[in-house]
Amino acid sequence: MNTPRSKPLPGNLVNLADHEAHARRRLDDNAWAYFNGAAADGLTLRANRTAWDELTLVPRVLGTMAGGHTGIELLGHQLHHPVMVAPMAYQRMAHPDGEIATALAAGAQGAGLVVSTQASARLEDIARAFVTLPPASPLWFQLYLQPDREVTLSLVTRAEAAGFNALVLTVDAPVTGVRDAERRAAFRLPTGITAVNLPSSRPGRDGHGLAGGLAQSTATWADVEWLISTSRLPVILKGLLHPLDAKLALSLGVSAVIVSNHGGRTLDTAIATATALPRIADAVGDSLPLLVDGGIRRGTDVLKALALGARAVLVGRPIIWGLANAGAVGVAHVLRLLIDELEMAMVLCGEPSLAKLRPDLIDRIGTSNRSR
Repeated sequence: MNTPRSKPLPGNLVNLADHEAHARRRLDDNAWAYFNGAAADGLTLRANRTAWDELTLVPRVLGTMAGGHTGIELLGHQLHHPVMVAPMAYQRMAHPDGEIATALAAGAQGAGLVVSTQASARLEDIARAFVTLPPASPLWFQLYLQPDREVTLSLVTRAEAAGFNALVLTVDAPVTGVRDAERRAAFRLPTGITAVNLPSSRPGRDGHGLAGGLAQSTATWADVEWLISTSRLPVILKGLLHPLDAKLALSLGVSAVIVSNHGGRTLDTAIATATALPRIADAVGDSLPLLVDGGIRRGTDVLKALALGARAVLVGRPIIWGLANAGAVGVAHVLRLLIDELEMAMVLCGEPSLAKLRPDLIDRIGTSNRSR
């Protein structure tokens, strides 16, 4: 494994929006269309961000903050804080070190890491780069079920052997979304960048049925049951937005659910995750750990997510911005900004711990407080 090649971090990057603006100057149109693009008109992409902004915090003052911390419990493990890196494909398009740099940065910041099936580095190499201090941060493998179950089993076996401690089955992207930006840019993978953990030959469309026949091989609830019975690792479902689906997941023995709309990259006009989260939390109560992604850009967003019922958040595009800007150093800086902002928000809201946030911490513009 080569030594990561990080560039100096520009001194004027003080928030994630700064990282985005700087990354736009570093990434070409092809890579930018892929990483920052969205489905169709980008309505869900924008709604994800707007929904967090429309939640307001109602702080308390003069409480003791002695012994305050950001630590959480998730799937039986103690974590440093509730911020994780979402699975993202082909990270070597953003920086030559790609997923290796992201793994090093996440480990250094005590952030959990979810590695994509379509990573552009071998999952074994990524796992070796992910070194954390106790308590160990989560290392999860994001899985797309393959048409050939033997290929799926091979991926699961490799993840288990490499030291991954959960499988994250993505269920909201049976087909690719209508991504106008990628089509305008005539997106193509650069030479030398591939999904190295997948077989080189991929089955083509048969031209018949929904989405050219691809929808015929989409995952079902029966496949979820099969995966749970096959792997010794906990199975997490990523991409749920409907409370009834969360109840089904709970009944089948899924270990956790990630409330996600794929960052607005698949179905445009899908519900924003900040809106879906409390509805799902109401449906499953404390019986199923929930995580959420989509539009997380500030530490206050993280605090809001946990107040709405999430146990942790996943961050996607900002990680790519940091990676493009300065490799592992840039990713570490993005994570550090979010964690530091979360700590300050906790103090300013009078919340020394994330374990039991006050029900009246959140108000929604134009509506009453959510009762919990």
